[in-house]
Amino acid sequence: MTERATLGVAVIGTGKMGADHVRRIQEVTSGARVTAVVDVDAERAKSVAARVDGCTAHTDPAAAMASADVDAVIIASPGPAHEAALLTAFEHDLPVLCEKPLTPDAESALRVVEAERKLGRRRVQVGFMRRYDAEYMKLKSLLETGQLGRPLMLHNRHRNVASPPGWTSEMLINDSVTHEMDVTRWLLGHEITAVTVLAPTPSGNAPDGIRDPQFVIFETDGGAIVDVEIYVNCGFGYQVQAEVVCERGTARVGDGHAMVTNAAGRWGGIITQDYIERFADAYDREVQAWVDATRRGEVTGPSTWDGYAVAAVCEAGVKALEEGGRVEVELVERPALYL
Repeated sequence: MTERATLGVAVIGTGKMGADHVRRIQEVTSGARVTAVVDVDAERAKSVAARVDGCTAHTDPAAAMASADVDAVIIASPGPAHEAALLTAFEHDLPVLCEKPLTPDAESALRVVEAERKLGRRRVQVGFMRRYDAEYMKLKSLLETGQLGRPLMLHNRHRNVASPPGWTSEMLINDSVTHEMDVTRWLLGHEITAVTVLAPTPSGNAPDGIRDPQFVIFETDGGAIVDVEIYVNCGFGYQVQAEVVCERGTARVGDGHAMVTNAAGRWGGIITQDYIERFADAYDREVQAWVDATRRGEVTGPSTWDGYAVAAVCEAGVKALEEGGRVEVELVERPALYL
């Protein structure tokens, strides 16, 4: 298939993530340029568009997607707005990179899966960027060799400096542990079948009413056990770590020890402070892979099925948090398009 010329991209949502994608496409990514931005805040959209030559500003995603110079779409708006934007993109037959979540719940995510299935081909790559992180990619490659044997357990730690205003206990599952859900499925090649959530007495750092930290346990259909420590008000930095325990060895990523200093009677390194800093290279790699595939007329990476599966695990996780005990994950049969 003939490769497209420079890809014209509409970025929907110009908040922290969307604005960073605009910068990335203009300054880092090859083969693409931003031709339109969309935000419900018209002034913010205009401000972002003004920094990009030839970029138009819109408040309606449909108007941007109807533009002749828009070949593809990045959705970085809040989750509740994703379904409508995705369905509009399908109407225009536009390829999409959709930031997680695909949609906020399994029912709406399944509607997106069904709409894409009716098209007969994939149009969406979901933004689970850890699949594009150099360390996680190396861990995935190691597991695929089989030299460590069958994965038995996967330990994860996910820590943030502080939770944003308005966060809830459920958002630790839906907005943070969602990454470990996808990493588990991707690294192990298993579906998550059940979730249990345990919570100690909340940290004094946690805002009133938020159960933080939490300890989340997954069971998988491949017989592995996975745990996630999620602590979104640790106060000292942003840390994401994973260790897989296999029959013949273990492997760990995320220690963050690229450089250790020794000076003035102390040794140590630097702890990153947010996800954009920690996963900058992963985001760059993810967007470049999406652009390259789109220009070839292909769609690769995490699918709408992956987005739906994670949404279903989130629902089980929230129920486990609220009601206690073990909650089984309910998934429909996977369509042939995603096998």
